[in-house]
Amino acid sequence: MTRLVRPVRWGAATLAALLAATACGGSGGKGKGDATGADASYSVALTEPDHLTPGNTSSSYSIDVLNGVFDTLVVLDPKDGHPVMQAAQSVTSGDQRNWTIKLRAGQTFQNGEKVTAQSFVDAWNAAAYGPNGWANNYYFGNIEGYPALNPEDGKAAPAVKTLSGLKVVDDLTFTVKLTAPFSPFPMTLSYMGFAPLPRAAFSDPKKFDVHPIGNGPFQMDGDWQHNQQIALKKYAGYKGPRPAAAGGVQFKIYANKDTAWTDFQAGQVDYMVNIPPAHIPEAKRLLGDRLLDTPSGTMDYLGFPVFDKRFADPRVRKAFSMAIDRKAIVNAVYNGAYQPMASLLAPNVPGYRKDACGEACTYDPAKAKQLLTQAGGFNGPLELWFANSDSTYEQWMTAVANELKQNLGIQQITFRKIPAADYSSTLSGRKESGPYRQNWVMDYPNAQDYLEPMWGNGNKMGWQNPKFLDLVKQANQAADPAAAIRLYQQAEDVALGEMPMVPLWNWTDYSAYSERLQNVKVDPYITLHLDQISVK
Repeated sequence: MTRLVRPVRWGAATLAALLAATACGGSGGKGKGDATGADASYSVALTEPDHLTPGNTSSSYSIDVLNGVFDTLVVLDPKDGHPVMQAAQSVTSGDQRNWTIKLRAGQTFQNGEKVTAQSFVDAWNAAAYGPNGWANNYYFGNIEGYPALNPEDGKAAPAVKTLSGLKVVDDLTFTVKLTAPFSPFPMTLSYMGFAPLPRAAFSDPKKFDVHPIGNGPFQMDGDWQHNQQIALKKYAGYKGPRPAAAGGVQFKIYANKDTAWTDFQAGQVDYMVNIPPAHIPEAKRLLGDRLLDTPSGTMDYLGFPVFDKRFADPRVRKAFSMAIDRKAIVNAVYNGAYQPMASLLAPNVPGYRKDACGEACTYDPAKAKQLLTQAGGFNGPLELWFANSDSTYEQWMTAVANELKQNLGIQQITFRKIPAADYSSTLSGRKESGPYRQNWVMDYPNAQDYLEPMWGNGNKMGWQNPKFLDLVKQANQAADPAAAIRLYQQAEDVALGEMPMVPLWNWTDYSAYSERLQNVKVDPYITLHLDQISVK
């Protein structure tokens, strides 16, 4: 079958650079003629991001880019996930509620502006301000003053625009007052949504989103060319702890990961973050130690719009779960590379229980049919929603559709494929009219990072349970980690009991790099350390 690829319209300067690279034998986006070593660039295959403003994206595709452009306050140690200072000099508290954050001196944004405490406070206020509609708004929900910026009815304009719990002490110090003690707070600061913003982000937000100005080791090299490329170059003024080892990075944007894999094999791209599972056996044969497999905190789920009366009965949702043969789908679609799941948490998260879900995640077609009948059956057509960014999404949704037809007797099933850049906002706006693929990439190894963003207030399912919220709140405030885990597990049990979203499988991340690259490192928290990679 012939694959049709959208023609790319290059500007004259970009075309000239590409021709120069080709003439010199450069494969994966060398981008600077015959440059080698510290001056050379490398290329990475990427799916189109939704935004490049840190507070306004939770997309892993965006974060892959932003990890090079911005330094967060802390990073997570790849061995055990404990916080390590990056843009911060220290993050301290005497009561786990009132925190003092001190910054490293001498940091600048890539336009020369100094990075100050105000840079962080302004960024956090912008993300927390409800009318802005930024994707990471809920991450600031435990800072005092958040309700005032997010009126419950969503209609009245907030009377204030800043969080009362944030105070600038001096240029390098600010304080954070939370609504209650929260011991994992330093860990959350590794998330990109907490990155600082320069004044330019507020003077022209649209321009900033296509040309973000950060405090990291790389800076933008021209504007984001939508659906084509995002180019970065080394930031010469960077004085932080992770200077760039290469001269630049070119993110080549692909609508399809199979096409990206073909280009990788042809030497047209240097690094693939996620190899399509269908190609993993081939990659194992061909790449040797240039194929990296990393245990992942990434999970796939099937979510339900519980605001739709057809899915309001938990028995319907449980019937769907028990009608799905997770192991068979993992073997058929993912070549057994992923792990079927009966927990809302990934295995590398403290508090994970292998069989937390019990019967509800066990493949049992007869019991599934019985449950659906008890709930009154399912009437009308069924739509299954997913993003169009990976062919495996349609493959496993097709398998799910076939099992629902066979095991539950639902015959009229159609697919709704949404562009990847629009998918999150579609779900957040609760526009879905049927079960949907929900993916979660771990921000930090804590049960709270899974349970609260996806099942807490403002979740995409429209599900609310006061007991669940109270248990998560108690766990967040627990000073003893063991006590916190027990409470998180109780909250997980509540969510699994009602099943507004069911676990499917846990990923293993397979990535690959070309012979041009060296010192390539990945870990469960950062899919690609852009700064450490060098070109031979």
